[in-house]
Amino acid sequence: MRKQRRNFDDEHEEHIDESWLIPYADILTLLLALFIVLFASSAVDKQKFMSIMQSFKSELTGTKIDNRNAGLSVQPPNKDLPDQDVKEPKPVQGAAPGPSKEETELLDLKGKIEKFIADSHLQADVTLQDTKRGVEITFKEVILFDPGKATLKDSSNQTLDAIIVLIKTVPNPISIEGHTDNVPINNANYASNWELSSARAVSVLHYFEAKNIAKERLQFAGYGEFKPLVPNDTDEHKQINRRVNIVILRNS
Repeated sequence: MRKQRRNFDDEHEEHIDESWLIPYADILTLLLALFIVLFASSAVDKQKFMSIMQSFKSELTGTKIDNRNAGLSVQPPNKDLPDQDVKEPKPVQGAAPGPSKEETELLDLKGKIEKFIADSHLQADVTLQDTKRGVEITFKEVILFDPGKATLKDSSNQTLDAIIVLIKTVPNPISIEGHTDNVPINNANYASNWELSSARAVSVLHYFEAKNIAKERLQFAGYGEFKPLVPNDTDEHKQINRRVNIVILRNS
């Protein structure tokens, strides 16, 4: 009898109950699925994430998902979420804007003045350049004034009249600026080169006014010897520095 009991005990010890492995394996499988879902949801949009979570809930609770396309399907549901982010298309970059009306007018004016200077053979005494300030016409002293004087020469009227006709084609403000060399003025009429350069600028300004250039467009400045183009070290350089600039200013 004792022998039979021992055999029964040995047989019972050899056959251990392993039924717990099945739910344990299910839990591991569900945990693995959870991590896969979490990883996948990091790369999907909100709508797809909600579908995945519904699928995962169904697997845990045994409930049925009404939508066949829900869960991990690559086909998104047709229902739009109100808070779904929609990226607006970027505006197409067009061609660079062309020159403004003012720039076009100034370029046209510059071309006409250049033609007038060339046709009148004034290149030696009148120069033209387009600067940041505007279109700048430079007259040497010799074409407008006698040495040490601020009264316009009669011979300058024809040249100024032609320039005025062209300037009237634009509405821009006009700055008239006088300059001298560094030789001290030796004249009872003017105490310094400042007064002489200013008086010359004012003479041109009054001439423009007499030719019906609007007063509000006109301004003047006298810089004396303090803005030379070249060093005042030769007679030729001093002649270059004695000048009057007429600048058709840009509005911006």
